[in-house]
Amino acid sequence: MAVYRRSRRHRFFLVLLALTSVTVLTLDYRGGGDGALESVRGTARDAFAPLQSAAEWAFSPIAGFFGSIGDFGDLRSENARLRRQLDEARAEAIRGADADRERQGLLQLQGLDYAGGLDSVPARVVSNAPTNFQLTVTIDRGTDARIDVGMPVVTSAGLVGRVTEASKVRSTVLLITDPQSNVGVRLANSGEPGVVRGGGTRNPLAVDLITTEVPVTIGEPVVTSGLERGLFPAQIPVGRVLSTSAPPGALQKEIQVDPSVDLVRLEFVRVLLWTPNP
Repeated sequence: MAVYRRSRRHRFFLVLLALTSVTVLTLDYRGGGDGALESVRGTARDAFAPLQSAAEWAFSPIAGFFGSIGDFGDLRSENARLRRQLDEARAEAIRGADADRERQGLLQLQGLDYAGGLDSVPARVVSNAPTNFQLTVTIDRGTDARIDVGMPVVTSAGLVGRVTEASKVRSTVLLITDPQSNVGVRLANSGEPGVVRGGGTRNPLAVDLITTEVPVTIGEPVVTSGLERGLFPAQIPVGRVLSTSAPPGALQKEIQVDPSVDLVRLEFVRVLLWTPNP
C-alpha cells in the first residue's frame, strides 16, 4: 500500500508540475519579462530542462528517420535515371555495331568480280527453312525488283542457290546444300566438269562424274561450269575440295567440297538478273 501511495504522489507531482508549466508559459506569453514572475518562469524552465532534453533525444532519431526516407526516395530515383541512361547507351552501342556490320556486308556485295558485269539486285534474308528436307531462305525482293524464278543468288564469297518462287515482294531461294539441288561445276586445276549435289545442313557438298583418272587436290577451287543449258553462269565460286578418294573398282572419285558461303548465317545476298537458256 505504501508503494501505491508513493506512486500516486509521484503522479500528482508530475501533473502539478505540468499545470504549473502551462501557467508559466501562458503568463510568459501575456506578460513582460521582469520581476518575480520572471523568476518563477526561470525556475520552471530549469525544472523542465531535463525532460525537454530527454524528449528531444528520444524524438530526434524519428525525425532523422523520416528525413532519411525522403533522401532515400531521391537516391532511388537518381539511381533509376542513371540505369536508364546506361541501358540506352548500351543499346545505342549495340545498334551502332550492328549497323556497321550491315554496312560492311553490303559493301562486300559491291565487288562481284566473277559476275562479269551482270546486273544484280541486293536483298536481305528475312526467314529460312533449315531442315534436311527443304533448305531454303526467303528474301525481301520479288518480281517488283525484276527477280524471276531460276535466277542465281550469290554473295561476295560465291554461290548461294537459285530462286524457285517469286511474288511481288518476296522470293524463295533453294540453297545449294539442299538434297534436291544440283549444280554444274568445273574443277579449277584440271577443268574437269562435274555435278555438285547438296548433302544437307552443315554437310559438305558431293561431286559426281569425276572419273578416277582425274587428278584432284585438297583445297582445289570448284566453280560453276557455265555449260550450255546450265542453271548458272560460269565462274561463280562454289567451294574448295575438302576430301578426295578413289575406292577400288569405282568408276568415279568420291569428292567432298566445302561451300565457300556460310549458308547457315546468311543475311545479305544478291540476285543476278540472269536466266538460263531454255
